[in-house]
Amino acid sequence: MKKIILIAVLSISFSIAMSAQSVLSFDKYHSRLSFSANHLGISFVEGIFKIFDATLISTKEDFSDAQIQMNADVKSISTEVDMRDADLRDNWFETAKYPEMNFKSTSFRNVGGKNYKLTGDITIKGVSKRITFDVVYNGKALNGYSKKYSHGFTITGKLNRNNFWHWQGNDFNGRCIYWTESKC
Repeated sequence: MKKIILIAVLSISFSIAMSAQSVLSFDKYHSRLSFSANHLGISFVEGIFKIFDATLISTKEDFSDAQIQMNADVKSISTEVDMRDADLRDNWFETAKYPEMNFKSTSFRNVGGKNYKLTGDITIKGVSKRITFDVVYNGKALNGYSKKYSHGFTITGKLNRNNFWHWQGNDFNGRCIYWTESKC
């Protein structure tokens, strides 16, 4: 059984001063939603979603009660290969029918130091599944332009692609390929 790996990294900078309840919106100039997919076990395809947004709502300085949401415009996918991007939009994501990918957290818990576990539901192609991401809180810094604090996070995880896509076929050497597990 072959596996294809999909790695997505969501680096988000949120800007706002912490108060009783803070709603932190992502900083689109310093954030990225990217992935890396293993191609035939011999190389990786890199890509991004160019259009997405995210919010974090928390009443605690340590973010232990954080509620996080992310929405991505799947039509904005880019691997810098037009033919592959069209295939991903039309055949994999079916963007005419399912234009967005969404995530909504159910828990955000500290597992030591600056490390967290983010659990929630991801919806791709109308199918929602529970997923847990690893999160590193990169810290905060005072933004010289806005005069507000920016908070940075790096989020990584693993996605079971069978929850959203079912594809089986042969590679160029006649071996059966059945992709099940992906990282994001």
